[in-house]
Amino acid sequence: MQSGFRAGHGCTSATLKVLNDIVTAIDKKQYCAAVFIDLAKAFDTVNHHILIGRLNSLGLSNDCLAWFTNYLSDRVLCVKSDGLLSGPLVVSMGVPQGSILGPTLFSVYINDVALAAGESLIHLYADDTILYTSGPSLDTVLTTLQTSFNAIQLSFRGLQLLLNTSKTKCMLFNRSLPAPARPSDLEYVDNYKYLGVWLDCKVSFQTHIKHIQSKVKSRIGSLFRNKASFTHAAKHTLVKLTILPILDFGDVIYKIASNTLLNKLDAVYHSAIRFVTKAPYTTHHCDLCSLVGWPSLHTHRQTHWLQVIYKTLLGKVPPYLSSLVTIAAPTCSTSSSRYISLVTPKANSSFGRLSFQFSAANDWNKLQKSLKLETLISLTSFKHQQSEQLTDHCTCT
Repeated sequence: MQSGFRAGHGCTSATLKVLNDIVTAIDKKQYCAAVFIDLAKAFDTVNHHILIGRLNSLGLSNDCLAWFTNYLSDRVLCVKSDGLLSGPLVVSMGVPQGSILGPTLFSVYINDVALAAGESLIHLYADDTILYTSGPSLDTVLTTLQTSFNAIQLSFRGLQLLLNTSKTKCMLFNRSLPAPARPSDLEYVDNYKYLGVWLDCKVSFQTHIKHIQSKVKSRIGSLFRNKASFTHAAKHTLVKLTILPILDFGDVIYKIASNTLLNKLDAVYHSAIRFVTKAPYTTHHCDLCSLVGWPSLHTHRQTHWLQVIYKTLLGKVPPYLSSLVTIAAPTCSTSSSRYISLVTPKANSSFGRLSFQFSAANDWNKLQKSLKLETLISLTSFKHQQSEQLTDHCTCT
């Protein structure tokens, strides 16, 4: 399960898949544990002989293998500092970073590691790996996870890749079950930054939102201190380029956080708008958004979320996400049967309804009825309709 350096894949899709599995396990009142594996200097320690062997196993011709051997061999590097250039140093391992082929070659080199996961689930994103499993018994979960982790370590050693022990951590995800005693053979943490998103053992996203809030506040503070230097157009551009991307990244992931936490992001978002508009603090937040022509953060997140569902229906997302969504077959010949309904899986709790597979189906079914999408052909116009009509359907929060 590799999401790194692949078209249509990304940090968001990988995290959505992992989060869906974790939420589903917790909804079933199961224990869920994960090991976040980080490699030390992974791209720089690729063994060329092993890599050529991997390429050979894929059935490449002798000419192709000779070309790749030539591409990797006789490389040198040097360092330039203060106008002085060091002597050349021969590079006998690693894939050329910054090259087009480098990421592909690294994926070929590492992907077979997933075969050692055994009964655990695994997801790779370049050199970032998460290994996780769940079950009703904590002892069984930890035993399975430890067995898989040991096998993964052996695979990495066979590739001459070393674990970055300072960044390899374990986490127990638990919201309602009795808190277990933590084993001592792995370092356990309550929070871990996975592919740019802080996951916590309660799946609350409290830590992640706290980091976003702090980062945005710091940048807004810097902008306000220098506001006299910027024109209105410059302020507008600065916020769009330096503030909004922070709030946008991973918003379809952390949108399941509580309203109390999400409201904290609304506060910094409104501060950013005030920087652009000079609006007084008594101005209502709905009026703030209209002053700059931007939607509320809630509407912004919902738009991104519906775009993910839309892409899922069109098969524009990785198979591990599209397989979680199923179009329901019409049961009878009625006007309602023409709607594009999705099968809504069973969820045992309100928390379980936050999983990707449940919320994607549930939210789509609500929206497609309101927009009266009656055929699959209608999907082509959905992307344009959603931007105009979503604002009307979303309540002001």
